[in-house]
This record gives sequence, structure tokens and C-alpha cells, in this order.
Amino acid sequence: MIAEASNHLQEEARSDTGTVDDTILVSRVQAGDMQAFGALVVRYQDRVFNLVSRMCSHRADAEELAQEAFLKALERIDQFRGDSKFYTWLFRIATNLVISHRRRGLRVKFRSFSRIDEDDEVVQNDTTTAELSQQREPGPSDAAMSAEARQVVGAALDSIEEPFRLVLVLRDMQNMDYAEISQVLEVPIGTVKSRLYRARNMLRQCLDGRLL
Repeated sequence: MIAEASNHLQEEARSDTGTVDDTILVSRVQAGDMQAFGALVVRYQDRVFNLVSRMCSHRADAEELAQEAFLKALERIDQFRGDSKFYTWLFRIATNLVISHRRRGLRVKFRSFSRIDEDDEVVQNDTTTAELSQQREPGPSDAAMSAEARQVVGAALDSIEEPFRLVLVLRDMQNMDYAEISQVLEVPIGTVKSRLYRARNMLRQCLDGRLL
């Protein structure tokens, strides 16, 4: 990610800075240590890509936007004051990039969950979306049912307005807590809870009877 030239830095980062706290790594980056930035990329590139890929209809767009998020973070690293966790700050950059990209009328849109790649990590909790997932190894018939269910859920999610859908993705797919989502979206925690409550109700209404 970022560029081919950064691969060496990332490999070094895995062995040299893999357990260093984000705050220390950010301070090093602000002092000009690119190896420390490589460590942050290694640490968060999968999570950022997973977030963006669930908001994009094309993998190439997701890869480009995830890369741009890290570039923007590097450009603005001196503006980071530690008022929030580094990764929520990074997620805010990624989220704003996707929303802006979509509003410019390019190819980005919130993707149907039926199009998530098999190697994407999906983190779910005890919410509406999690209840739709099987917790055992599926057989052939289960796989067909699961694919159909994902298609139905994806269509339902696509019908939910962007602010509510985004809260669902951050909470149910990224497993963020209310405070973290509040920091990413720059809205009060009460607003996060309200949007999430409404989003889940919208999803339930859309799914009513479809998966029975």
C-alpha cells in the first residue's frame, strides 16, 4: 500500500516497531521517521481497506481511496494533537474521502454485503447484522442460503440513507464503540446512538419477512 517503495519500510516496521504504542509512533513520524509511519500502515491498512471496501462498489476504488487516506494522514500528521486515538483520526480521513468521492459523482457507492470478497474480515457483534450470520461451518445448501441472505441484506442496506448506513458499518462491521464512532463522524455520542437505533429499525423493516 502507499507505494511499492514503502514495502521495505513496512517489512522493517513489522519486526522493529510492531508492539510500539501509536502515540510513540506518531511522535516519531512527526519527527520525520518514515519507518514509524510504515509501522502505522502495517497496523491499520487492513482495517482501513475493509472499511472503505464496504463503502465502495469496486475493489480498485477501495484500494485507491485507502491509499489516499494514508497519504492524507501523512500530509496532515503535524495536525494530529492526540485529542483522539490515531486510528479514529485515520478512519475519519478515510470516511470523509469516500463520502467526498461519492458526492463528486464518481463510481463509489456503498456496496452490497453480497459483494464482500471472501478474504475480507467481517467483524460483527450481537446486532441485527450479526444475527443474520451463521456461526457454524456452512455446507453447500447453507452456502446457497447464506449467499441469498447476503444479497437480501445488501439490498436492504443500500436502501438506508448514508448517515445511518455508515453508523451500521462502523458499529456492526468495524466493531467500534460509541465513543470511537463519535470521533470518526464528529457527532455527539447521543447522535450516534440515535442514528444506530434508527438504522437498525430501518434494516429490520426492510428485511421483515424476506429471510423467513
